[in-house]
Amino acid sequence: MKRIEFVEFELENGLRGVVYENHSAPIVTVDVWYHVGSKNEDPNRTGLAHLFEHLMFQGSKHVGKAEHFKHVQEAGGTLNGSTNFDRTNYYETLPANQLDLALWLEADRMMSLNLNEENFENQRQVVMEERRQRYDNAPYGRAYEELHKRAYVRHPYRWIPIGSMEHLQAATLEDARRFYETFYAPNNATLVVSGDVNPDEAREKIERYFGDIPRNGAIPRPKNEDEPLAEEIRDALYDNAQLPALFIAYRICNATSPDADALSLVSAMLSDGRSSRLYRALVHDNRLAQTVSTRAAANEHDGLFYISLIAHPETDLAELEKRLDDELQKVVEGDIGESELEKAKNAAEMELVRTLSSNFGMADTLAYFQAFFGSASHINDELARIEAVSLDDAKRVARKYLGEKKRVVLRWLPRSARPTIVA
Repeated sequence: MKRIEFVEFELENGLRGVVYENHSAPIVTVDVWYHVGSKNEDPNRTGLAHLFEHLMFQGSKHVGKAEHFKHVQEAGGTLNGSTNFDRTNYYETLPANQLDLALWLEADRMMSLNLNEENFENQRQVVMEERRQRYDNAPYGRAYEELHKRAYVRHPYRWIPIGSMEHLQAATLEDARRFYETFYAPNNATLVVSGDVNPDEAREKIERYFGDIPRNGAIPRPKNEDEPLAEEIRDALYDNAQLPALFIAYRICNATSPDADALSLVSAMLSDGRSSRLYRALVHDNRLAQTVSTRAAANEHDGLFYISLIAHPETDLAELEKRLDDELQKVVEGDIGESELEKAKNAAEMELVRTLSSNFGMADTLAYFQAFFGSASHINDELARIEAVSLDDAKRVARKYLGEKKRVVLRWLPRSARPTIVA
């Protein structure tokens, strides 16, 4: 893959800027990452980071309520935002001649968000309804929340970005203002411009729109530390799901660890595609499960390796877990072939190329490396890191992170299966 050339700089107020020049189409993406996610929240006020993803579209000093969408869409663009454990981002993709519009909109809400009681209450209700629909009342909707609250002891990854309903109900406008004043500042942000631009002109525009926004003081950061999982944690939960399921999580490394890429490839060998180990053993051959997926989520801090299995109605979950563990044990003992690893590498490299082929994909990847690795230049090392993973590396990380049953295992069962307690 050809080396990616870009310009990286920092303004006096601490804003980190990245500009990538690509004249293949007359469009541009502006992607702003704030280095704040759910792990930065007060344990008694979870959900504020995600709530801000909504509040940031409610207007600012020179932009009326919901006019951010109107300005971008009338200019022929698209926009959105997202929140995770570690960051919140906002982006616009527009015709290249509308770069000033995107920068102006982002600068105005960074500097002067309209935080009032009406906007706060309205969006709090929206987020609580989102929690009801996507988590509380959806089949398996609370699975990852229940995994996280058991997989971590002290670390703020023990709650997920949607936050708790109790905390959302208790949150106040003053809580929101403190959060905004603490984290929504240029020295806590990375801004990427990707597309049909001149780098010098784009940098000058970023300086013009953002350079006068005052920086905040030191940004509080949680530490990447927690109590280790000393044993297997098991639980059974009853929900409105129709099919039984298994959800499992192992603690793993953070994204900057040399082990992260190897773990992603181990995950691909286990569950990506119909020829993967777990699909063949549990879905195709023995028909114990309807679906299987794994994911190595190495976040900014130490993450989790997830395994999810949706079973057939008649499947005994104990048998499904035993067959799963048999397959995992083979990998832990080093039963991995070069062809499997090569297939996983090819898929990972293709996915990287696909991601970087779009303006937004390029912008978001540059922001990721700048925010979490300290420089966007690490984007040029990613392919080499994937290619450098050896068979011994894959065997080692499987043994290191999946070799002991220090994990969380949740048996997810239909409410109809709950035992009847006779008084």
